[in-house]
Amino acid sequence: QVQLVESGGGLVQAGGSLRLSCAASAGGFTIGIMGWYRQDPGKSRELVASVTSGGIKHYSDSVKDRFTISRDNAKKTMDLQMDTLTPEDTAVYYCKAIVSDGRFEFQYWGQGTQVTVSS
Repeated sequence: QVQLVESGGGLVQAGGSLRLSCAASAGGFTIGIMGWYRQDPGKSRELVASVTSGGIKHYSDSVKDRFTISRDNAKKTMDLQMDTLTPEDTAVYYCKAIVSDGRFEFQYWGQGTQVTVSS
């Protein structure tokens, strides 16, 4: 059984910072790529940033140079440091992980954490 639990969302003023964390409990599974996604009501879920188990990072253009993704493979955690936040960053943020049992890959999502940036 795999579970992803996010924490760290909240309300912040424009220009402020928040740090999101995702903790994975993955039993006997190997965790591959992990990522943060966000979704506004009425919009599709979009990739914010991702990081491979080897540390290769990818950012969407909208958050590049403002957000920093990090990962601790030993602790099975992933963080997203969000700086210089704008109201356009307001969304529910989800953690996603691709895990493998050695034969097949599966994707899991966290329950989401609300980030609200006031102007």
